[in-house]
Amino acid sequence: MLIQVNVQNFKSFNELNSLNMIASNRLRKQKERLYESDTISLLKSTVIYGSNASGKSNFVEVLRFMKECVMNQEIPIESYNWYCRNHEDNKEKISSFSVQLLLNEDCYEYGFDAILNTQTIKDEWIVDLNKKKILYQRNNDGKLLNGLNLGKEDRMRMEIYLDDFLHNDKSLFLTEMNRNKSFDKDSELSVYHRIYNWFVKDLNVVLPDMPLTKFSYYYDESTLSNIKKIVRSFDTGIEDIEIKNMSEEQLQNKNGISLYKDVINELKKNVQKQGQELNLSMRSKKEFFNITMNDNYDLEIKTLCFKHGQSMLDFEFCEESDGTKRVFDFLDILLNKNQNSVYVIDEMERSLHPNLFNRLIELLNEYQKQSNIQVIFTTHESSIMKQDLFRRDQIWFIERNKDNGSRIYSLDTFNERFDKKISKAYLEGRYGAIPQFKSLHINELEQL
Repeated sequence: MLIQVNVQNFKSFNELNSLNMIASNRLRKQKERLYESDTISLLKSTVIYGSNASGKSNFVEVLRFMKECVMNQEIPIESYNWYCRNHEDNKEKISSFSVQLLLNEDCYEYGFDAILNTQTIKDEWIVDLNKKKILYQRNNDGKLLNGLNLGKEDRMRMEIYLDDFLHNDKSLFLTEMNRNKSFDKDSELSVYHRIYNWFVKDLNVVLPDMPLTKFSYYYDESTLSNIKKIVRSFDTGIEDIEIKNMSEEQLQNKNGISLYKDVINELKKNVQKQGQELNLSMRSKKEFFNITMNDNYDLEIKTLCFKHGQSMLDFEFCEESDGTKRVFDFLDILLNKNQNSVYVIDEMERSLHPNLFNRLIELLNEYQKQSNIQVIFTTHESSIMKQDLFRRDQIWFIERNKDNGSRIYSLDTFNERFDKKISKAYLEGRYGAIPQFKSLHINELEQL
């Protein structure tokens, strides 16, 4: 689970900013919104408000950026100007990124410092927060520190890994330790796998119009029954969902030849590597599709079709409304069996009616009573800013300061009564993070 996110000198974030999921010890009610262990109490969900261009999307980008760096080992070249450009000297300054994680009952901090303009890594670290001990760190002078208590064999392996990595300022050591390296489950080196797997498997960043998402459970008949019930409950007009076959030509036409070739080539590589039949389920903006490839590279392609009301005709996903498509984006949260998942969603209310969005939050709260999945999302929709839906410590704001840098802070820093209508107070400007308009009259515009 996510405990805290820290960022500095990235896009609109100039100074060090932090969002934490630690529950306020001042709030005694709504305990069902928390994950509680012997050592820590964490929020299961958080909502972030702010005006346009305040930095909400940039905050979501922090976690997407970290995930991409970890998965690809290097700082992406397109990030060369993602430092906070409000100050010219930031180009040469360090940008810092870190997360604090609860993995089982162990708390760790993982982070790295980088000069984005040159894609060079200046520092990287893993800290055991329970023991207050640095497990790994590399510094500007090129020295690498291993603080793990290792047996003889693991210690020898680690010395080789560190020696091979010395003076490498372009790659993350966390990723290097997950490249064709296996460790015993009881080895302290497994901490590298655990943190890496959180980024790769548990962290899900959902951006507007994200082209592809995995949806393997849509092709499980038992799960499909639950999907139908959820979709019907949101008054989408869809009464039934069926699985049907699709030809290769249809798949190419729906998704383009380039994407089709990429998907098929990737499947072939994995089938060749594993020597067995493989499945790939994905969703584009236009279609759901499931591809099965056997060891002879034969394909079976299936898709979903939708039935409306009493109509006997099939409708394709591309024919559904934007709001209906958006509903399908959230089914992953309600159907995901990975209880360690963390979802970070930008513009969660996009294309949804306020009443539907309110119902979605109610359903999420109900689901999280029995699940430890975390959800962090940004929104403009103030109608859900109610203390029966969210605790005060679950509501956060982002606004631009006088230097045009983003600042993130919690509603819990304000002393509000439980019965206060906080949405009204927010729109009146009590908490900041709302648009500040400059005076303009139509007759001031030049005549065209």
